[in-house]
Amino acid sequence: MNNYIQSKCCFSLRGKGMMALLLLLFLGLDACDEQRFEIASNDKTPPGVPVLKKEPLPFNGGARLYYVVPDDEDVISVDAQYVTSTGQTLRFSASYFTDSLDIYGLSDTINYVVQLYAVDRAGNKSRAVPVNVKPLEAAIHKVAKTVFVKPSFGALFIDWRNELQQDVNVYVDFDFMQNGQRRNLTSVFSSNNISEHRFISNLNPEEPVNVRIQVGDLYGNRSNTIDMGKMELLSDSRIPKDKWSLPASNDSIAGIPQCYGSSGEARLRYVIDDIVDMGSSLNYMKTEGGAPWNLIIDLGDYYQLSRIVTHQRHGTGELELTANTRGNYYKGNNVGKYNMYILNEETNMWEYLSEHKIPIPPVDTELDFFRLGQAGDMAYMYPDYPDYTPPTRYFRYEALGGFDDNYSSPVCNDLSEVTLYGRPVK
Repeated sequence: MNNYIQSKCCFSLRGKGMMALLLLLFLGLDACDEQRFEIASNDKTPPGVPVLKKEPLPFNGGARLYYVVPDDEDVISVDAQYVTSTGQTLRFSASYFTDSLDIYGLSDTINYVVQLYAVDRAGNKSRAVPVNVKPLEAAIHKVAKTVFVKPSFGALFIDWRNELQQDVNVYVDFDFMQNGQRRNLTSVFSSNNISEHRFISNLNPEEPVNVRIQVGDLYGNRSNTIDMGKMELLSDSRIPKDKWSLPASNDSIAGIPQCYGSSGEARLRYVIDDIVDMGSSLNYMKTEGGAPWNLIIDLGDYYQLSRIVTHQRHGTGELELTANTRGNYYKGNNVGKYNMYILNEETNMWEYLSEHKIPIPPVDTELDFFRLGQAGDMAYMYPDYPDYTPPTRYFRYEALGGFDDNYSSPVCNDLSEVTLYGRPVK
């Protein structure tokens, strides 16, 4: 293309001043651009036909077409289009600067006929060249083979892998009886991450849940429906805190000392009083020094634990901070990563359960941060395979890092509230 511009716009350099030459060169190039891109309303002549250079290169759910751009000065693009199995016409376009074009949305590993043609600045299309394309297995089918649904506590867990990291939608259709009536619902999850771990929560069915899965792409294609069968959800309840107690600071349980949580205006006892810090209420615990540190809770009785909900400190020390502002949520000195343990009294050893990172929500407004922070962050004791822990009386929360530096910051001194779920040991 540069050769084309130079051939149309070259002129003699002899006998002209440098400034005049630069001005003429600028004007000449500008005129060339106008000549190519200016729409000629009376132009009815179609451009030349693109010529294939070699066989298409297939990839997952698509292909790359290689061609020679027609040697017409008014060609602006080379386009390709085809009709999907659902009857939808898809079109892809590439600038005249390039000599290849990628097409997507080919959902099956069959032979497709793609129409390749050139378009000029007046909108005229060349004669179409039919190109036979047979793609590799599309991402929707590869992802569909990896989808795994697990029952959890009033929820469904949905896991999948997307090795190609293409944009997919996972459709979860489920139905169940609730309050004597059948409910039919659909949840849709969109992602291009290599692996995903999503859940549908707040379900209270009266019987097992029927679950079906489909995976779709951005082009209207969907995989076959996969019947995941009936799933009986687990149940738990909030453990009352009236019997809870906290060992004194520096007292050890099975070799682990209780943290000091009453630095400054904070108090360790506030972490189990069912009051969430907000504004200038100062209802939180605060340690001294950096992570790690351990919070040990005596539940007062034996339980099998299922979930934890933690609340961060909202206030920043500014008395004027009120509701509906982000405050310290998901930043500052709040804990962003922690481990969980239970005490095995027979061995007098702490049993590791899991690590959890509190995700920073993808929201922008102060109000959204506030609402999510006030609701708290929920985590499962066994996030990969939700289940009850063995019976225990003592729970340990080990703070590992704050939100800064990809959760590696040792500055994580603040915590407002800890709430646990599970079932009592009969």
